[in-house]
Amino acid sequence: MTPRGADSETGPLQTVIVHRPGPELGRLTPRNNDQLLFDAIPWVARAQEEHDAFTEALRARDVEVLYLVDLLTETLHGDEARCQIVEETTADLRLGVGLRAYLRDALADHDPEQLAGVLTAGVRNDELTGMSSIVTSLLDHEDFLVDPLPNLLFTRDSSVWLPGHVAVTSLAMPARARETQLTGLIYAHHPRFADAPRLHGPQLEHLEGGDVLLLGPGVIAVGVGERTTPAGCERFADQVLRRGLAHTVLAVPIAQDRATMHLDTILTMLDVDTVVVYPNAAEGLQAYAITRSDDDLHVASPRSFFDAAADALGIEALHRIDTGLDPVTAEREQWDDGNNTLAIAPRVAIAYERNEQTNTRLVDHSIDVITIPGSELGSGRGGPRCMSCPVQRVSGS
Repeated sequence: MTPRGADSETGPLQTVIVHRPGPELGRLTPRNNDQLLFDAIPWVARAQEEHDAFTEALRARDVEVLYLVDLLTETLHGDEARCQIVEETTADLRLGVGLRAYLRDALADHDPEQLAGVLTAGVRNDELTGMSSIVTSLLDHEDFLVDPLPNLLFTRDSSVWLPGHVAVTSLAMPARARETQLTGLIYAHHPRFADAPRLHGPQLEHLEGGDVLLLGPGVIAVGVGERTTPAGCERFADQVLRRGLAHTVLAVPIAQDRATMHLDTILTMLDVDTVVVYPNAAEGLQAYAITRSDDDLHVASPRSFFDAAADALGIEALHRIDTGLDPVTAEREQWDDGNNTLAIAPRVAIAYERNEQTNTRLVDHSIDVITIPGSELGSGRGGPRCMSCPVQRVSGS
């Protein structure tokens, strides 16, 4: 069965892919957490409890929850998929000839569950037995031969479902590059997704799912900043417009900063005409409307994002609910992903409980807020939207 995909951020959510934190999160240390893009070292057991609360909230609203590692394990039962991922994983130039050959043979002998564990949690030098090379001799014992993927938690970034299609993205940070190998493998070989048309891919210009917001049927906003490049936005716009998956793509420049790494750290949709937004970034937020005619892309002059979005959506105005009640609270709650809500239906959103003032503002605007704990999950700078890849929503068209 090929899922229908999604054409909005707020259509009732039916199916979602998530990743429950696992051994890969336990690989974080003070020595490597910056390189692996975490601001702190999370308590793994508590992070798992928090994630379980997240998935329980989804299931309570009749959302089908698919786990990425389960999908990966099922995919690895196929010989073609196994050969492909072993080849891609051992292509790392750091390994050297001898170690690469050894790892290929060792990984090929793993059963699907073991191989999925290695692909997500990685392999340290001191965990290798039965061989020695100049590479293993000169690396420190705790160095990784296959890097762990703690950011798999944020399934939003490595793929984006569109109407009847899925885009496998191209992640900008080296620590995350292998994530799209896994998602791409699942979409290519898992029987549930194998016939879904695919767009983009890790070999193309950088584009990350946290920067892609499906504002409504036919209208997609793409943040351009730290992770998604202008070239990545252009390539994606050309693909979706050429296939008729949208009539307008809004290119939205955002600051190249850790606090605003993706567009969905600044704003997310709560209803067809309402967003929660970080006010410190909202005032200057602009958009370039990209359309297509006669086989050419046309780029309009920059306008206020809110005006450009309203016009593209055909609505009178895109209403704003600002994060926090004052500038300091807004900055604090934006850092804690107060804007990174996951709409599971119009005016129904999951949010971190810690962002009390933002959540109060949402309730005051008649938003049904489902709060979840996130003290450990948030250490990688991601909220409920980041932790979810919607596979199927009820269409808003």
